[in-house]
Amino acid sequence: MEDIQIILVSALVLIGGALGYFLRKIIVSKKAQAIEQIIKKQLEEAKSKSSELILKAQERAADLLGKAAAEEKERKGQLLKTEERLVKKEEILERQSAEIRTKDEQNQALAKELETTKNEIANLKNEVIAQLEKISGFSKDEAKEVILRDTRERYQKELVQSLEKLEKDKREELEKKSLEIMTTAIQRLSRSHVADVTTTAFDLKSEDLKGKIIGREGRNIRALERLTGVELIIDETPDSLVISSFDPVRREVAKVALGKLIADGRIQPAKIEEKVEEAKQEINKRTVEEGEKAAHELGIYNLPKEIIQLLGRLYFRSSFGQNVLLHSIETAYLASMIASELGLNVEVAKKAGLLHDIGKSIDYEAEGSHVELGRKILKKYGIEEEIIKAVESHHEEYPFSTSESFVVAAADAISAARPGARRDTLENYLKRLAELEKVAVGFKGVKNAYAISAGRELRIFVKPEKIDDFGALQLARDIALKIESELKYPGEIKVTVVRETRAVEYAK
Repeated sequence: MEDIQIILVSALVLIGGALGYFLRKIIVSKKAQAIEQIIKKQLEEAKSKSSELILKAQERAADLLGKAAAEEKERKGQLLKTEERLVKKEEILERQSAEIRTKDEQNQALAKELETTKNEIANLKNEVIAQLEKISGFSKDEAKEVILRDTRERYQKELVQSLEKLEKDKREELEKKSLEIMTTAIQRLSRSHVADVTTTAFDLKSEDLKGKIIGREGRNIRALERLTGVELIIDETPDSLVISSFDPVRREVAKVALGKLIADGRIQPAKIEEKVEEAKQEINKRTVEEGEKAAHELGIYNLPKEIIQLLGRLYFRSSFGQNVLLHSIETAYLASMIASELGLNVEVAKKAGLLHDIGKSIDYEAEGSHVELGRKILKKYGIEEEIIKAVESHHEEYPFSTSESFVVAAADAISAARPGARRDTLENYLKRLAELEKVAVGFKGVKNAYAISAGRELRIFVKPEKIDDFGALQLARDIALKIESELKYPGEIKVTVVRETRAVEYAK
């Protein structure tokens, strides 16, 4: 029984497996047919799309070919037109070249004809001159000299008068305008004109102080001279002594130190050393203060500290009795006002006026004129080139290269020439007058020369038989130029040449 059951189960299993196999095969076959249909459909769609794309591509290619053909045709047309224009231009150039050759030939023929005519005229001219020389008895040069001499004698007076009138009118116009500008500038300058002159004489309260200053065996005076670098001259002048040194700052240090020692009452080497050091610090501080004060007064705030200190040293320097720093400030004011009237650079003129004598702060320490030293100082500390150019010409050691340089020179001369600004010695005054007269007498035809008006005018009397009116004009210019080149003087010198002819006869 059990075996039958097993056989039945096995048979059922086999039947079920066979049914499953056949069912699975049917399902797979159906799926394959469905997939095949889908693939066929997609292939048909792809073929349809590819046909459309091919048609579009063919249409696009046809359009491009059409356009290319049109462009090619248009380019060929343009090339043909260009070729026609070039041919026409070539023809025109050939015609022009032919015309130029024809004109060149004509010009050459005319040049030959002109040269022939010119030679004929020259020959005729020489023949005429020869006939004229033969008839007149004068050569060409002799006749020319006679005509010039007759013309000069005939019109000499008129020419002299015309030249004098032109020169007078021009000078009057220039002097009027310059006087107006300078007068305006001077009137606008309202500064104190009291010169702060460095004093070398030191007043003492009593004669007893001389002994204290000298000290036992001269030790006090030696210590003071050694520490300050000055020389103390104690002579028989009552209640005073003299401080002598080429360095104005050293003189001022000695002066301040002496004042401190006398105020303290204890004059001995140790105390002298202490007071001299205090005086040096005080003078250094005062130097900077004076420089800053001058710059601030003029509204100049961009100067280097070293330039400020050198400006301050000018406070202790004097020139012909005129304080150099006050003179520089005065020159700066005048230069700025004149530059403003003339429409020039006011700042450049003002700065150059303040710095024009900066070289005098060290001219006793180094070789060279104060102008050259000033140029080196300004270049060293980076001052603008236009200011240096305006500074270097104020004594005409360098040529005037800018308009501001003329202004600074004029302002410097005005400040120096102001009555009372400077005090010159009688010896220098007489020497200047003698030099002026000597320059004039050195010229031929000069009879006498006199320097008048405190050396501001040179009046020259000439010999009339040796100097004519033209010669008098030339002589005045030559003497003025020689004075400018050889002599140094403040302000302006007027040169007047007097030519006088006297006719004397006696009635008997």
